[in-house]
Amino acid sequence: MRLNSIRLKIVMAFVAGALLSVMLVVLVAAFVLQTNLLARADLSDMARDLSAKVHVERDGRLRLGTEDHHAIKWAFDSLGREIAYRVVDRAGAAALLSDAGPRFWPAGVLPAGAGHDRFEFTRDGVTFFGASEPLALEGRPGLYLQVAASSRMMYLLHRVALPLVAYGIALFTLVLLVAFGLCTWITLRYTLKPLQDVSTSAAGISLHSMHARLRTDAVPAEIAPLVDSFNRVLERLEQAYRAQQEFLGNAAHELKTPLAMIRAQVELGVDGEEDRAALLKDVAYMSRQVQQLLLLAEASEATNYDFDTVRVRDVADEAVGYLQRMAGAADVELAVATVDDDPMWQADRGALFTLLKNLLENAIEHAPAGSRVSIEIAADSLCVRDHGPGVEAAQLALLFDRFWRGPHRRDLGAGLGLSICHEVARAHGWRLIAELAEPGLRFKLSA
Repeated sequence: MRLNSIRLKIVMAFVAGALLSVMLVVLVAAFVLQTNLLARADLSDMARDLSAKVHVERDGRLRLGTEDHHAIKWAFDSLGREIAYRVVDRAGAAALLSDAGPRFWPAGVLPAGAGHDRFEFTRDGVTFFGASEPLALEGRPGLYLQVAASSRMMYLLHRVALPLVAYGIALFTLVLLVAFGLCTWITLRYTLKPLQDVSTSAAGISLHSMHARLRTDAVPAEIAPLVDSFNRVLERLEQAYRAQQEFLGNAAHELKTPLAMIRAQVELGVDGEEDRAALLKDVAYMSRQVQQLLLLAEASEATNYDFDTVRVRDVADEAVGYLQRMAGAADVELAVATVDDDPMWQADRGALFTLLKNLLENAIEHAPAGSRVSIEIAADSLCVRDHGPGVEAAQLALLFDRFWRGPHRRDLGAGLGLSICHEVARAHGWRLIAELAEPGLRFKLSA
């Protein structure tokens, strides 16, 4: 777990980045020394700098010198065999020479063109590197400033300068690792502390404190969405837990009365056919409630569904055939009509049958004798309508509540049928609503 620490990973990444930077600097320095690239670049920079200091005197002679130039003039005066400069034209005629004089420059070392130029030559077995820079002097066109230095002098300078640079890099790296590493560690410690507090708060949430939520005011902005999502999950869990507790309480209350009646009848004894019929009626009522509870639990679990392409008219005809005897006993006519040609839905056939059966049962129980209950099927919707007394507008929101019963039903149902329909519709991603049809009710299922 410690190896998976964000704090440790960031610090390790910082250290690895610093060490990689040092390695790259060392490799680049080694490459530059092996190829004499640094010596050539230094001379080019020197030629460019000196060319800006060349000017024409009143008598027409050229002169190189400023206060800055005097700071390095001693090198050209004292090391005439190792370093020199001159101003020449394309033909090699010198207009200005350093103290090394013309003997420093071999024949043929002439400017190659109008632009910048690098060259090298050998004298007395020693390699010299040089650079040419064109001059822009008023009235003196075609002049070039050339600077040359021996390879042994440049090597000596670099042997002295580069170790100092290396020591500077090492010291800077050490300071970087200590100072920035310490600052990074402290910053991460205080940055991640709110996450530790959130973790402690989350570990303290239980069934007795499901109302608690994690605070996000001190959490880093990158982690706040995760904590917000966790709080929303807690809210959904709390709602589900409260609904489950309410459901179990209602179920226990609904089963308590028939159980007490059955127990009383058994204790008193079944003396006649009338007592036997009452006992069987209570047992049937409890059996229906238990069956409805099982159906509701099954409908609430999405993994219980097996989706396939279903012809809705076939399922509706099957539900009508199943309830034909119930409708006949209530003197209610069942009718199915299809608005569009052969609608096909993606659904679980058994769940769709249960939904239609419960809607039709509810309609039959509230429909007056001699009326019709109709099913109208369209390409993306389905409506079940009865012509009964309906409900008040304020009661429409209660129709899908568990254990709620309408005032005009003819049976002693458990009040779970429409709740099962609502769970089936929700699991399929459908929308089930109830509307006043005047007279009666219309249940509309939108796919």
